Amino acid sequence: MAALSAWFWNERFWLPHNVTWADLADPAPGVEYPKAGHLLSALPLALGIFAVRIFFERYIAGPCASILQIQVELSRRAQPNAVLEKVFTSITKSPDSRHLEGLSKQLDWDVRKVQRWFRHRRNQDKPSTRTKFCESMWRFTFYLCIFIYGIRFLWQSLWMWDTRQCWYNYPYQVLTSGLYYYYITELAFYWSLMFSQFTDIKRKDFLIMFVHHLATVSLISFSYVNNMLRVGSLVMCIHDSSDFLLEVAKLANYAKYQRSCDFLFVVFSMIFFGTRLIIFPFWILNTTLFESWEIIGPYPSWWLFNSLLLVLQVLHMLWSYFIARIAFKAIMRGKVSLRHLLTNESSAVNGCRQNESPNS
Repeated sequence: MAALSAWFWNERFWLPHNVTWADLADPAPGVEYPKAGHLLSALPLALGIFAVRIFFERYIAGPCASILQIQVELSRRAQPNAVLEKVFTSITKSPDSRHLEGLSKQLDWDVRKVQRWFRHRRNQDKPSTRTKFCESMWRFTFYLCIFIYGIRFLWQSLWMWDTRQCWYNYPYQVLTSGLYYYYITELAFYWSLMFSQFTDIKRKDFLIMFVHHLATVSLISFSYVNNMLRVGSLVMCIHDSSDFLLEVAKLANYAKYQRSCDFLFVVFSMIFFGTRLIIFPFWILNTTLFESWEIIGPYPSWWLFNSLLLVLQVLHMLWSYFIARIAFKAIMRGKVSLRHLLTNESSAVNGCRQNESPNS
């Protein structure tokens, strides 16, 4: 076990040349550097955030949904049938004509009746509009609050105005309480999203979103341990800037305020394109690739860090293409279809987010 730990925490991978873990282990009095152990504090905080979410959705978002007359749809439930349930859970949720004919003969049912059973069964697993409204209202509230906190914190930070400050004296950069709370809260939120996937209604994009949340947690943790918090905080703030707009657009969509939904979608798209296609590559990638090379030089984890950011930029371009395509179709139809946006976004991974680390 000790050998595995020594291999994983190899200084030649994690740290710049001529820097060791011992150099960071004993800072001057009153000085704190990021440590891997700090990440454990995100787990109890994640449970706390999860509990707050349950309270929020039940006692705040729920009454808001009632005021907007968003009720739980009464969908017809499929009658219990062990044979069809086994096919539904272990083989296919949408059987083809060959399967339908075979089941029809086995059960002595009409093919249309079998089709109807599968349609009703699929509808049982879909979250109601009210449920989706409450979830989006929670995410909107969190994203807006964390974005406001991030902007207020970064506004007073030197590296917000001069990105070269991200690399001066690296990795001997002091961990401030504001930066610690920003990082750990973001990390805890994504841990809470992972927890909630196992208690929420299981959706068709369960695995995709689970992998997304896991990747985001890994990226945030990686940048924290590597003390790339300064540039990581800029990345998180950039991605937070459009997430709350997407969620409020969803809220307008669920409440059937189509004009508001259209307007918010346009605003979201403009900010998304601006942050992901202009600010991120010309501000963030410029400092991580070129300014850092000049000031501290490359080393193994530097290459990995920048490789992940470049992959993220490719995802930004793909998401931007999906959004632009939806916007073009919406203009041609004269209506924004947010449902298609959300489908594409989930398949490509949340939202235009979140990936995003250091975050994601």
